[in-house]
Formats: sequence, structure tokens, C-alpha cells
Amino acid sequence: MKRVIAGVFALLSILFLAYLFYVAKQIERQSTIEEARPADVIIVLGAAEYNGRPSPVLKLRLDHALELYAAGMAPYILTTGGSGGDPVYTEGEVGRAYLSRHGVPSEAILVEPEGATTAQSLNAAAEIMHAQNMDSCIVVSDGYHIYRVKRLLQAQGLKVYGSPRLSSGSLTAIQRRWLYLRQSVGFVLWQVGVNV
Repeated sequence: MKRVIAGVFALLSILFLAYLFYVAKQIERQSTIEEARPADVIIVLGAAEYNGRPSPVLKLRLDHALELYAAGMAPYILTTGGSGGDPVYTEGEVGRAYLSRHGVPSEAILVEPEGATTAQSLNAAAEIMHAQNMDSCIVVSDGYHIYRVKRLLQAQGLKVYGSPRLSSGSLTAIQRRWLYLRQSVGFVLWQVGVNV
């Protein structure tokens, strides 16, 4: 009996790992696809901010959203992200300030300033969109993030188009694969009800 249990456990472990690698491959495939098309809003996923200034990652995401906005892809930009431990600033508010300084009218900027995780930010963003009668969005984030973000928003009944920000090219192939695998774990956890 112990052998049977051990065999079943080994088989399930192999299947689970195979699924993780399958999802990681899907994430890698999605990470370079540009899907931007006219939508109701551009959602910019938060990233670190430093005393009210966007980190290099957040700045690249915001700059990409500015390009999409300038091209007329959407009439609104929604920035996301909570405080991340900063007692004064949130990622969402820092994003709003940056966009305002770069010519986006304040009435065209929506903010989700509470989310501590990707799932929390996206749930709140979906609520904002539903309240504004919006049903389509372009999501701007790093390429490795797009697959999971799209699925989280699609689960809220929204049409979602991915638009990965330009990469700095500083990651090695091993680092990129690690990010894909890490995102696949986050996606699988979300599938079983654990929001990260």
C-alpha cells in the first residue's frame, strides 16, 4: 500500500511540475506579444516608487502607457498599486503625478491606490471599470506579468489586451525563465484560490 501511495504521489508531483512548465511556456509566449488596440482604459500595473518618484521599472511602464494614450488607444489611464510600506506615497498616486507632469489631463487619470498584491490591485481596477461602465482595457506591465494579469481581469468579465513595456534587456535567459516559472506558480495559486 505504501508503494502505491508513493507512486501516486510521484506521478502527481511529475504532473504538477509538467503543468507549471507548460504555464511558464505560455507566459513566455505571451510576454512578447503586442495586442494594443482601442479600448476603454489603459491599466498600468504598479511597481516600486522611491519617495514619490517612480522606480525605473514603473517609469518604463508609465512611459509606455503615455505612448499608447498619445496614440489614441484609450481615453483614460488607470494606475494601480498601494503604499508598499511607504507612509506617504502609493504607487498609484505616484503614477498619477508622473502622468500629469507629462501632459495627461487629471480627468483622464483613474487611480487604484490600495492594492498590496497584483490580485488586489486588479480586483479593485475591475471594480472601477465596472462602476465606469468600461469593459475593455489594455494592460501595461512587464512581459512576464501579462499572461497572469490578463487571466485575472478576464475572470472579472473584461476584454483584456496585453501591451508589455519595452524591456531594458538587462535580464539573462536564466533570469527570464525564473520569472516565467515564478509567475506560473502565482497563476496556479490563483487558480486554486490563493491570491498573490
